[in-house]
Amino acid sequence: MPEGHTLHRLARRQQKLFGGQRTRVSSPQGRFAEGAAVVDGMEFHRAQAWGKHLIQRYRDGKRTQLLHVHLGLYGSFTELAVPMGAPVGAVRMRIVGDEVGTDLRGPTACELYTPADLEDLVARLGPDPLRSDADPERAWQAIRRSSRPIGALLMDQKVMAGVGNVYRAEVLFRARLDPMRAGRTVDREAFDEIWADLVDLMRIGVRRGRIHVIRPEDDHGPGSYAPDRPRTYVYRRSGDACRICRTPIATTELVGRNLYWCRRCQR
Repeated sequence: MPEGHTLHRLARRQQKLFGGQRTRVSSPQGRFAEGAAVVDGMEFHRAQAWGKHLIQRYRDGKRTQLLHVHLGLYGSFTELAVPMGAPVGAVRMRIVGDEVGTDLRGPTACELYTPADLEDLVARLGPDPLRSDADPERAWQAIRRSSRPIGALLMDQKVMAGVGNVYRAEVLFRARLDPMRAGRTVDREAFDEIWADLVDLMRIGVRRGRIHVIRPEDDHGPGSYAPDRPRTYVYRRSGDACRICRTPIATTELVGRNLYWCRRCQR
């Protein structure tokens, strides 16, 4: 599933492509036909992200319409130059701008929202490290009261929005924290370090379009990384030697996802 930096990067991209244009919106697949008809021909005003959720704002005079997209595991946007040609596959939504269009396939959600719907969404999400209006205190209060593992809490979108499996594993390694530690045993200094690290790392992800977590002193060049794997400390490195202490990277399942960590470095 795309992590938060992907959605923020996508929002910026769509803002650049369509912002201020009157776009043509359709649903070649038919599953979003009624919603597409509502926003078709309206001005694409703004795109924003909250965690793993994308919100598009359309307007026509004083009327504003919100559209919510959650990509889930299989959703994706594909860009094509205009004219785009016939849709290929099950295209849930097509947006056509002046020069570029995009096709949305396989999302978990593609639906019209009311302002109340957006308020409800934001209210049930934890703070997003990539948003300037994020309040980390909300995440800290949820973590300090919980007996759940910190590795599970970081994946809980109600605690912290936008953090996924890769950032969860990597930020805990960088903080040298055992992912199985109960949230209430994590002190404020450690939490502040995790939050600040997520802010920095996820901003890098937005800029580069990929996750980059290796500190310069631990980066020994491309030859030290398998070509078919991301440049990470622990993620997807089960059984490989830890980049710091050479202990084999451990793996288990936590909250339905594979968790990776170093038993020696993370205590």
